[in-house]
Amino acid sequence: MQTRPLGAEKLTADVVVVGGGLAGVSVAYSLQLEGRSVILLEDGCIGSGETGRTTAHLMSALDDRYYNIKKLFGEDGAKLAAESHKAAIDIIEANVRREGIHCNFTRLKAYLFEPNFSMGSSQKGVEELVTESEAAFQAGISNRLVDRAPIKDYDTGRCIEFDDQGEFHPMRYLLGLTDAFIRRGGKVFTHTHAVEMKGGKQAYVTTSDGGRIDCADIVVATNTPVNDRVTMHTKQEGYRSYVICTRVPKGYVTKALFWDTEDPYHYARTTPLNESEDLLIIGGEDHRTGQNKDYTLPYQRLYDWGKQRWPMMSRTIEYQWSGQVWEPVDLLGFIGHNPHDASNVYIVTGDSGTGMTHCTIAGKLITDQIQGRTNPWEKLYDPSRLKVRGMKDYLEGNLNTGAQYLRFFSGSDQVNDIEEIPKDCGAIIRNGIHFCAVYKDEKGQVHSRSAVCPHLKGLIQWNPDEKSWDCPAHGSRFDRFGKVMEGPANEDLHPPGFQVTSR
Repeated sequence: MQTRPLGAEKLTADVVVVGGGLAGVSVAYSLQLEGRSVILLEDGCIGSGETGRTTAHLMSALDDRYYNIKKLFGEDGAKLAAESHKAAIDIIEANVRREGIHCNFTRLKAYLFEPNFSMGSSQKGVEELVTESEAAFQAGISNRLVDRAPIKDYDTGRCIEFDDQGEFHPMRYLLGLTDAFIRRGGKVFTHTHAVEMKGGKQAYVTTSDGGRIDCADIVVATNTPVNDRVTMHTKQEGYRSYVICTRVPKGYVTKALFWDTEDPYHYARTTPLNESEDLLIIGGEDHRTGQNKDYTLPYQRLYDWGKQRWPMMSRTIEYQWSGQVWEPVDLLGFIGHNPHDASNVYIVTGDSGTGMTHCTIAGKLITDQIQGRTNPWEKLYDPSRLKVRGMKDYLEGNLNTGAQYLRFFSGSDQVNDIEEIPKDCGAIIRNGIHFCAVYKDEKGQVHSRSAVCPHLKGLIQWNPDEKSWDCPAHGSRFDRFGKVMEGPANEDLHPPGFQVTSR
């Protein structure tokens, strides 16, 4: 796959897609099959964002529960949600076959169970499983209640068995689809930062290196919109989600998807490692971005959860990482016209942990919208919606966001002197009304930027796990030197308001 930065070039296209994860590539590829000229821009390299961090469960059995979706969107809405995610798995399978992508795509069963059946099943837990089984079936998801999940050394108790779910290697699929897009004439520019996305009759996208692309339509697929300052960021919340991988004997873990009903919940699947071993991939332990005090606990909790269920897993964690998911206040993602913007600007966001199918739905839905076709999923995923029944979660989420601004007065996570900061660590130092984010590298050299997020002025927090600065207000993230990594901020941390020196 050959890509390059755009530089200061001036180009034209039918559609510009911003974002080189699966959402952006799915939209670009789908539009190209319709004969549209498409240019895709990516700030880093293809898959360097959240697609490269997913555990790649392909699920139509949504973890937010169909009985909840039915309450918010009605029976027809639940059926459309099921239909769209089932269709997404079908589209992925069709693309794999059409383009000959070797990504280990597999159809398999999935199991939802209570987290602590061995300690005694609760009546409420059993009732929840029965209710969800019925609601999912009514929505069109084939499933049944069974006595236990196929876990040899752990009795889950009664659980739901779902048919026709899926898994694949996300990066192999993404790179294969990108290659197909380029072979068919698509243009991909990596390491190209989109600065302005202007819709309307004379739509265009400009880049930080002076590039400009004039176009008819713009699609922003950057996990969370960087072209929307307020509206969408009151409707969803950024969460860090954690993953570990451990070795298990080949075939010891049944080839299936597993997840529980705990909050925060846990999930698992395997992938081949070598002739005698598989990798067991365990994820979960989500929390609001920037709102955690101990970043080692999630990994330990994931290990303990897995060891209880598969005691033959290895004693060591081979790999561990975290990723960013966006939770909409009313459970379903947002795909379509960007609110309060020109009608030819579209967004994809709010994947709620089902990013691979959600991104694929976006490819179909936005293509239909740009091509002027009616799509039955359009209203369901409309970014302008605000469900009255979801108002409680909407208000609670925004109260949480508002509370983060009180950190300007608390001083609980600040230090008084750079000498207090260990090497390869960061902390916030205050001087009057100015807050400085200070990172001390491995050699002891100090790097400082403003500790105020350029999005909506939240006070950022040091994340020792990812060596990043995270904003607990709206989920923006920056690397240790202040370079933006995750929106809604679309620019780096500003220079500090004072010079940091040792006292």
